[in-house]
Amino acid sequence: MSKRLDGSSLFSGINSGLTNAFSLLSSQYQDGVSLENLNKALTNTNVTNTAYGSTFASYLTSNFNNVDSNKDGKISADEIQKLMNNIATQGLTREQIMSLGSANGMTNSLQETVLAHFDDIDANHDGKVTSQEISAYGVNSQIEKQKVADRNRTVNNMSMFYSDKTDKYEGSVLDYRYLNDEET
Repeated sequence: MSKRLDGSSLFSGINSGLTNAFSLLSSQYQDGVSLENLNKALTNTNVTNTAYGSTFASYLTSNFNNVDSNKDGKISADEIQKLMNNIATQGLTREQIMSLGSANGMTNSLQETVLAHFDDIDANHDGKVTSQEISAYGVNSQIEKQKVADRNRTVNNMSMFYSDKTDKYEGSVLDYRYLNDEET
């Protein structure tokens, strides 16, 4: 059986990226992580040459007003923690996955799978996916794959009994038997 889809790596990677980017930005700008300093960071090679720097700095720049919850003009460690908690509990939007997902070390196949099946994964249809929704989708996908495999095995066993030649059949076992009766 293939590896089950799991959202925890996506969320832990993004949290790690936000933490590392904030630490890097804080060390570069002693007067705090302001919007002005974030804009400077986007051209600062000390930031842009890091694995997390430019992607997360760009995200924080674009979402500055939402992250700076106390509206003091600077993003604090508490506000980054609040952002991470919000992401962990409320989930990630499609845009957040596209902008932050590839920077966190997540495999392209995981990111592509989550994005391709985003609407199916988003069980409560709130426009965000949580780690639990991703994992539940992965479990349900594995269950469905197993059901198809079991059904195909049953049909193939029946076809041996009835001397039919078939490799795979997607209908029910009874449909398969009656389909053969209709052909004769």
